[in-house]
Amino acid sequence: MRSLTEQDIRNSFVNCSKGEAKRLAIPRDLDELPWDDLDFLGWRDPGAPDRSYVVTERDDSPVGITLRFPSSPRGSLHRSMCSLCLTTHPGNGVSLMTARKAGPAGREGNSVGVYICADLGCSLYVRGRKVPQPGSRFEETLTVEEQIARTVRNLSAFLEKLMA
Repeated sequence: MRSLTEQDIRNSFVNCSKGEAKRLAIPRDLDELPWDDLDFLGWRDPGAPDRSYVVTERDDSPVGITLRFPSSPRGSLHRSMCSLCLTTHPGNGVSLMTARKAGPAGREGNSVGVYICADLGCSLYVRGRKVPQPGSRFEETLTVEEQIARTVRNLSAFLEKLMA
């Protein structure tokens, strides 16, 4: 992913108002992020524990979405798999995040959801730059590049549902 500025990020959101995008918390360490290792930029809002944000590229332009997720923790014996990167996590390491649809459908209250790593570290898990608990990444015959492509496809499929 190419590096983005704060203004690029704020202008990219498709499922919130311009006012909401102007007020949301942007990561302060944009210059320090490993942009070459990211398929999308994801972060949680420190001021609103039930909100997170994802910005990715679509047709060579950044596209940002706001997500909500339940704040109720699951039991530590429960394991779930991320729908994007296929990493499994115990407890609340994977969460169902919902996003208001873009356009008129979103204004009517329609939303879509996806199970995703709660820390939004999918890109780093796939590349081995972030290590989940033992047994959380399955041994695969796909190359890392193929796993990256799959993660990007899975995110793109979610965006298609959001934009429809």
